[in-house]
Amino acid sequence: MKLLSLFVAAVFLIPLHASAEDKAEVFSGKSVAAQLQTLAKTKASASSAATLGDYGSHAIKLSVRSASGGAEVHAHYDDVFVVIEGKATLVTGGTVLDAKTGEDGETKGSGIQNGTSHTIVKGDIIHVPAGTPHRLIIPPGGAVFGAVVVKVKEPYMGQLP
Repeated sequence: MKLLSLFVAAVFLIPLHASAEDKAEVFSGKSVAAQLQTLAKTKASASSAATLGDYGSHAIKLSVRSASGGAEVHAHYDDVFVVIEGKATLVTGGTVLDAKTGEDGETKGSGIQNGTSHTIVKGDIIHVPAGTPHRLIIPPGGAVFGAVVVKVKEPYMGQLP
């Protein structure tokens, strides 16, 4: 009888849990396009970015580039790119040239030697795992490359005390 009572209680409590507060966010295409245009007008640097949301385990960013960037290796997070404007060459793997690693574990350098080149265009989705060297090369002549970038933080894999 106790088992039946627990089962009945669980059946009624599950819908209560399922109706938790809605924390979903929608970034409309119109608002993203407007931010993309604003970022593209920023001529102070070859790269501009805006954070759409930071949720602890991951962040959603809007990135715009008008010139090639250096190489980088993220120690603690993956990058997921959704290309929304333009075309670029993504070089992955290989060896980072002139590599310098900061206190945060992030490595930056001037380029990549012996990497694999991928042409990426609007509509492409790219996953770059943590620890993978990568670099975006933008075609010369004022081209603009835009992407939504999801930065997924690596889970803690160590032993708990």
